[in-house]
Amino acid sequence: MTANGQTGKTFRLLLVLLLTVMAVGLGYAVLELHSSAGGLSKQVATNLEASGVSNPVTAVLLNFRGYDTLLEMAVLLVALIGVWSLGGIPDYRESSPGPVLDTLSRLLVPMLILVAGYLLWVGTHAPGGAFQAGSVLGAAGVLLLLSGWRLEKIFAGLPLRVILILGLGAFVTAGGGFLLIGNVFMEYPSALAGELILMVEAAATLSIGVTLAALFLGGRPEAGLDK
Repeated sequence: MTANGQTGKTFRLLLVLLLTVMAVGLGYAVLELHSSAGGLSKQVATNLEASGVSNPVTAVLLNFRGYDTLLEMAVLLVALIGVWSLGGIPDYRESSPGPVLDTLSRLLVPMLILVAGYLLWVGTHAPGGAFQAGSVLGAAGVLLLLSGWRLEKIFAGLPLRVILILGLGAFVTAGGGFLLIGNVFMEYPSALAGELILMVEAAATLSIGVTLAALFLGGRPEAGLDK
């Protein structure tokens, strides 16, 4: 076995070991979780008014524990970069979507966009939010791709990349901007928290939807258009 082969085998073994330890640790944590654990619901309820929203889930994900959602956005973007590193869109034989799929996409895509907007807006006071809205928006994009729709080359380069990083960029900008006035990272002033959360969620919704659709496409759109 060559040196490169031995190195690769060692790396794979270490990766399997690390993943096994993580899986065992997570499993142990779930099994040992006490059924009567109170959690942090009281603390969240006490500080809900200062969060800028009335939905406790949104308050946790976008304010109190905004780091988690920020990292989730980063992971999603890294996953897309990994897919794009494989090259352009895979070769496949184009086929006509047919009248059923074509009609279905024309009816459902506008409705899915409206539902995504509603989920984004309602997330401030009821179940919803950026990831739910982004998933619905991504489903609309997948349906368009299945119907044979593709981005024009002029939009498949820089404009697409700007949209992809828009959500993460909005998070970092909103969270880090107040460092200049003495706040800590991701600490929103109570008077502006509601508006900032809505702005961040709107940008995140667009980025999540486009990212999910781009993952379904399976490669860099601009590379596929160069063929």
